[in-house]
Amino acid sequence: MENNQRAQWGSNFGFLMAAVGSAVGLGNIWGFPYKLGANGGFAFLLIYLILVVVVGLATMLGELAIGRITGKSAVFAYRDLAKKWTFLGYAGVAAGFFILAFYSVIGGIVIRYMVSFLLEMFKSGAGFLGMGSGEYFGYFISNAGGSIFFHALFMAITILIVMGGVSGGIEKFCKFAMPALVVILLIVIIRSITLPGAGAGLAYIFKPNLEPLSTLSGFFSVLRTAAGQMFFSLSLGMGCMITYGSYLSKKENLMTNSIFICIADSTVALLAAIAIMPAVFAFGLEPGGGPGLLFVTLHEVFTSGMGGFVGSLFGFLFYLLVFFAAVTSSISLLEVCASFFIDKQQLEGKKADRKVISGIIGAIIFVVGIPVAMDGLGGGSIIKETFWFNKWGFIDFYDLISEGILMPLGAALMSVLIGWKLKTKIISDEVAASGKGIKLKAYKFWDICFRFVVPIGMLLVLWGQFLDFGLI
Repeated sequence: MENNQRAQWGSNFGFLMAAVGSAVGLGNIWGFPYKLGANGGFAFLLIYLILVVVVGLATMLGELAIGRITGKSAVFAYRDLAKKWTFLGYAGVAAGFFILAFYSVIGGIVIRYMVSFLLEMFKSGAGFLGMGSGEYFGYFISNAGGSIFFHALFMAITILIVMGGVSGGIEKFCKFAMPALVVILLIVIIRSITLPGAGAGLAYIFKPNLEPLSTLSGFFSVLRTAAGQMFFSLSLGMGCMITYGSYLSKKENLMTNSIFICIADSTVALLAAIAIMPAVFAFGLEPGGGPGLLFVTLHEVFTSGMGGFVGSLFGFLFYLLVFFAAVTSSISLLEVCASFFIDKQQLEGKKADRKVISGIIGAIIFVVGIPVAMDGLGGGSIIKETFWFNKWGFIDFYDLISEGILMPLGAALMSVLIGWKLKTKIISDEVAASGKGIKLKAYKFWDICFRFVVPIGMLLVLWGQFLDFGLI
């Protein structure tokens, strides 16, 4: 049972691992490398890092501060700050809900690939049934029963961790999972960069090339893609950092923690690109292979490129680290939804049973995610591909609601609320509560970013999302 005293992290390290874990997910291991590959490599990396400094850091600090100021989850945090802006909290909860509904399906596929490579280590053909990479991926996502089973397995793991509570479940898992993820990632990197021809992949990432930015349309294309990736990767606009911040004690330095989270998240994303791109180039595959990069291109790298026991071993290790990244993010998404109902019951003077609430909300999200599993990740294997308004499958529709609209719009309005209505001093005062405030020059830079750069940047992301989803 939860009591009326707000739960807290057991240590600042535990909080950082949980917050970095929330930020480090499929967006880093999957989204960042393929978007980097499809948007010119170095040019995308440069724009991405600039956006992290001027947009991501400010938004991260703002959300953590909102959570700690109020000591409440997203909905009630906004209600306490400005009652008329409570809808921003609901938008964050809704975004987390719909993201987890399709995120869990993808997480289930990760488990299946991890298990398949483990089986391949002991017997060739035992995991992938003797099929090629593209053939097996098509076979699996068209098998609704298998997709739903692994979707259920991934969601069950997420629910069990969140049931354990803030320090006993989320923090304990992340303190183990995040260091393990980095170790496995470094092992895969060593193998990847030592492959013949891997240098071309490293050059693609780091060799200065601004040609994709040479035209206005090219610049805005890279800008909106990098901004969307940065925003989704850092878990901003979905209530995660507000909720995690609400469990943080006053003695912890918010500015230092925000900087650490942003640097750690960007570092893991870059390491993922270093692990993937050299191998992709070494075997002559397509660096801009889109979402299929995670399950088709990399499957080809491990099975046909490396081959044998070694290929299966590195395939298993790679999907194990992807699994860790996916779960550390999924538990933060479920926590956003569960904490709303926990806070609601406590504010009504009732005892909140975390296990029951987590189980019920997780089960509902699982049911909402079933059509995504049946739809073959938008491939229309069972349900019509353009089910929604003759435009989108289920995964695209859920993505449109969450990442396409609620997240960038919520962040833009949050920056307006803090920057213009409540004034950014409310954030700087909360940072100073730890005894270490923001230096004047740093505050002026942050204030400008929060009041002007963040809202403009988020509106640009919103515009880009509308273009990508065919709304304009």
